[in-house]
Amino acid sequence: MFNFLKKRKKVTLVLGGGSARGLAHIGVLKILEREKVPIDSIIGTSMGAMIGASYSVGVPIAQMEERAYKFTTKKILDPTMPTMGLLAGEKLESTIKHLIDNKQFDDCKIPLAVVCNDIETGEEVVFQRGNLVKVVRASCSWPGIFNPVRIDGRLLSDGGIKHSVPTKIARDLGADYVIAVDVGFCVRKGKIDNIFQMIVQSFQIMGEELNRHQSRDADAIIKVFLTDVDQSAFDKSHEIIAKGVEAAEAGIGQIKRDLKI
Repeated sequence: MFNFLKKRKKVTLVLGGGSARGLAHIGVLKILEREKVPIDSIIGTSMGAMIGASYSVGVPIAQMEERAYKFTTKKILDPTMPTMGLLAGEKLESTIKHLIDNKQFDDCKIPLAVVCNDIETGEEVVFQRGNLVKVVRASCSWPGIFNPVRIDGRLLSDGGIKHSVPTKIARDLGADYVIAVDVGFCVRKGKIDNIFQMIVQSFQIMGEELNRHQSRDADAIIKVFLTDVDQSAFDKSHEIIAKGVEAAEAGIGQIKRDLKI
């Protein structure tokens, strides 16, 4: 009789890493928005941090999609003398700044948490305030590929090292209902020809195992199946986003039943 007085569950959307594969998050967001699923907070790591930050500050999904279609890996390639990374990361930072218009955490319309990893201590670092561009850049910085970022005395790199789908962090921050988006990894079989391929393959093997364990903390898992789409396949953005839509369509019924919407 008094169901209307009950508070609904607070929904946290967790967006995992995945580089180009993470563009599938755009397709998932499109369906969640269409179905009016409330999103009270977002937690992102790596590409999930970039997409999550864009959505949190109010970038329309159509605009995110349009930018994804125009994106190429050349826009983030800035080779440097390899002290801590093969790429300087300045172009990556400029790309992020362009995507979110140089906004800060305080500008987020939806509360956002970004997961990084302290490469010197091994500790996860969760940001909810500060320079959004710098923090997202750190969360996207694969060790060995991009130079890490120094923030508040910590040397930070890709949050996906420990939390490829940071559902546990969502629980630690008090989430009632966790929707996790797992874009998976692409472990390739065959010859490794160079250092870049070796680093990427190592991440795929590690991330695949992490995802199996971390997804268990979610109430709903949207698993995006991207067969033979590797981390650098930005030229397949149409296919990747479409797969995100497909995966969200498959899981939206259960989410709406759980949330009674």
